[in-house]
Formats: sequence, structure tokens, C-alpha cells
Amino acid sequence: MKLHHILQGIQSEQRLDDIENIDIHTISFNSKQLTTGDLFVAISGGTHDGHTYIHQAIEAGAAAIVGEKALTTPLSVPYIQVTDSRQALATLAVNYYNHPAKKHIMIGITGTNGKTTTAFMLKHLLECEGYTCSLLGSVMNIINGEEIQATATTPDSLELNRLLHLSNDQVVIMEVSSHALTQARVAEIEFDYCLFTNLGHDHLDYHQTFDDYFAAKASLFHQLASHGHAIVNIDNEWGEKLHHLLLSKHKNVLSLSTHKDAKWKLTIQSMNRSSHVTLLNEREEALHFELRFPGEHNVYNCSMALMTGTAMGIAHKNLSASTPLFKGVPGRFTMIEHEGKTIVIDYAHTTDAFEHCLQTAKQCGAKQIYHVFGFRDGRDESKRGKMIETSAALATKYVLTLDDVKEPAKEDMMLTLMTLHYEHGSHNGEVVPDRTKAIEQAINQASDGDWIVITGKGHESYKQTFELGTHSDLDTVLTLTTRDEEKEDDIVI
Repeated sequence: MKLHHILQGIQSEQRLDDIENIDIHTISFNSKQLTTGDLFVAISGGTHDGHTYIHQAIEAGAAAIVGEKALTTPLSVPYIQVTDSRQALATLAVNYYNHPAKKHIMIGITGTNGKTTTAFMLKHLLECEGYTCSLLGSVMNIINGEEIQATATTPDSLELNRLLHLSNDQVVIMEVSSHALTQARVAEIEFDYCLFTNLGHDHLDYHQTFDDYFAAKASLFHQLASHGHAIVNIDNEWGEKLHHLLLSKHKNVLSLSTHKDAKWKLTIQSMNRSSHVTLLNEREEALHFELRFPGEHNVYNCSMALMTGTAMGIAHKNLSASTPLFKGVPGRFTMIEHEGKTIVIDYAHTTDAFEHCLQTAKQCGAKQIYHVFGFRDGRDESKRGKMIETSAALATKYVLTLDDVKEPAKEDMMLTLMTLHYEHGSHNGEVVPDRTKAIEQAINQASDGDWIVITGKGHESYKQTFELGTHSDLDTVLTLTTRDEEKEDDIVI
């Protein structure tokens, strides 16, 4: 493809017409992956600055360079200086793959919690109606029915446009993270539907303040098509703030609430391990549905998916019939029954998510709740104390443990856990460094009717080796429960 075509829409003080219109093989922002004839985009990242690799890229065969820094010496290939390399990368990628988002119905979901469940539920509902759907999210990417490992909640703009180009599906459902929005990963993409689930304490190590965090989330709705719909949960102060903001900009907003003035009113008739719910719109048209996995937060997630389905024209009776068939999401409130105990594995890693999980266990009749969780090194430290306080208040016992802490930082994290435990915890908690042994202890201490809630990793694999040699929380639980069953078989024999 010709360089001039790829550069369309690029913001630069240079006269781009004066640049030689050379052939470009592909685009890369990683000098190690670059091949002859590529366009190299130098990005200033958090740990690496791509501008320091420009000469390495040229040696590897780069045909042209895009960067945001002024160079002191001329290069042997064309250099296009831009204002923002990340924004430029998104524009270049869209041009290179010929605006691939335009061939799909684009749905973006943002919020602190609930993105994944809402995305999977929506995919299920649409596929029951006959749509073909791609899904891009934290658990996995699914393109043309094929599962592809996800490396981030939202791919970088180059990978995103490549996947959109590969997809032959009618609909693309995306989880859109706040990092993705501030780093222009979804720039240049217009969305037909944008969903806001909620906003809670997370990523303040990156965004610094709640206002900054909210602004990042809200920026997704700047990319809503003029004909598009915003679906917003207003039973959250930040959702209510977004609602007013969008109405002031004359956006088409479908709001959801249990008690506020909203386009859709949510009423929960009953809730235990399954929920019976009614959604009522402004025309007094009722959508009754049954959700066969627990939690008020999941009722909200499901409701937002259903609201999107109705906005797409799917009949209420079809949505109601499809909802009970949804089997949930890997690592999102996955339940395993063992000797009268219920073991839950969930990705919850915020105070709000903890509250959702532990309250759900109570609503489902848990006699006692054992909560196993930890903290990752290098992540938002400001939320840790509140997370322990929430667990101490709602769980019968909590067990603090390690969660993917690199070897040099283990000792420091152990000290951190002990300090947090004494400062924010209570007598009903303890620290067990090895994650697999912490899970084992909780399962062994629990009795018939008790729940063991293991949070923080969900579907993710361990990145360090633990004593039991297992590879994930699910693997640990299945290994422990299967081992116990084998012991019982031995006794019977």
C-alpha cells in the first residue's frame, strides 16, 4: 500500500505531499518485529520510548518512520513528525485496513465492573437471534467463531483494526478499558451502541483522580454515532453524571434504574441462585426474564444486554426465551459444589466487586463465607485497605495471599500484607503467602453449607509457581476437590 494512502488524516506540520510516495509493506511499533518495507511508528510508552529504536528500525529495513519528537539529525528514510504517535497509529491502522469497523455493528462496553459478563451475555442474546458476533475482551477474543488468546482487555489500535479486518461477523462486541481510551486504542472507530456499567475505585495509580478516571470512561461516548444509542446504568453516581452529560449533548440515552426516573425500570421479583426480573420501558411494555446465575450485579449486567437487544429491534419474547439459556462466563462467579460446600472463583479485584460477590453468597444462603484474595505488585495501592475492610465486614473469615508477585518483590509484598492486615483487618483474617495453600486451607476449614469465595484472578493463569504446582485458581480447586474424592474412594475400597 502507498504511504500517502496510509497517511490520510494524519495531523502533521509537514507538507505530506512532499514526502516520497513509497510502498509500505505493513505497520509496526515494535522494532523487533519489523520487516523490510514496514512503516515504523515510534511511541513514547511508560517504560520504553520507541524513538530510541528508530535507527534499529531503519537497520531492520523500515521504509519510513512516524514519531512525535523532533530529530536533531536527518534520517536515510522519510520521517513524519506528528503531534501524538498513539493517535497517529490509530489513524494509520484504520487507513491500512480500510476502515474495517464500518462493515460491522460496533458495540463498546465500558465501566469498572461488569464489562465481561455484559459482553458475553449480549453475544449470547444476539447469536440466539441469528446474528454472528465477534467478541474482544479480557477473557478471550472470538473472531469468526475462533477463540484467540487476549493479551489485554482492549487490543492496541493496530491489532484491533487487524482483528476487525479479519472478522466476517455482523456484530463486534468490545470491552473498552479506560487505559484503551486514554491511549487512543479505539480512536477513529465509531460505535453504534455504547454501554456504561458503573464506576468504582480502580486504576487510580494510572488516572490519579476519580474525575480523570470518569473522563476516560466517558470519552467512549464521544465516538457514538449520531444514530447510536447510549445505554447507561444510573444507579451509580457516575452513571447519573454521565447520563446528564449525554443528555446535554442531545445523545440518544437509554437509562436503567431500580428507583430513579429512567427509560427502563428494573424490578427484581426474587433473587437466589437464579433471579426473576422485570424490565419496564416508558411505554409500559414489560420484559420478564429469568437469570440462572446469582447476584444483583449480574441482574444489572443482563438488563443492559437486554436493553441493547431491544434497541437493535429484537422482540421481548425472544430475549426472554434466550436469557435462561446463558451459562455464564469463565472465571466470573464460577461455582463448584464439593461436599456440601460452594466454591466460587471470580475476577473481583475492587471494593465494589468484593461487595457484590460476598453479598451474593449471603443472598444465596451461605452459612459462613471464607474469602481468599491478594494484591498484585505495582497496581493501585490506594484501594487495598478498603478491600480488606470490606472483606472483614462481609466474610466470616478472610485469607490474604500473594497474587502474581515477582520473586524480588515477594518479601516486600508479604510485609505489605501483614501491615494491611493489622491496620485494616480484624481477628477473622490471616495471611497465608502461598495462594494454593490459602485456597486449600479455606476449603478444609469450611463446612457443609459454607461458601469459599476466591477472587482476583478469575480465568487467568498463575504467573508464578505455587506449592501445589497448579496453574490457575480453577485448576487448584479441581485438584483439591478431586484429590479429596480420590481419598474417599481409597477409604471405601
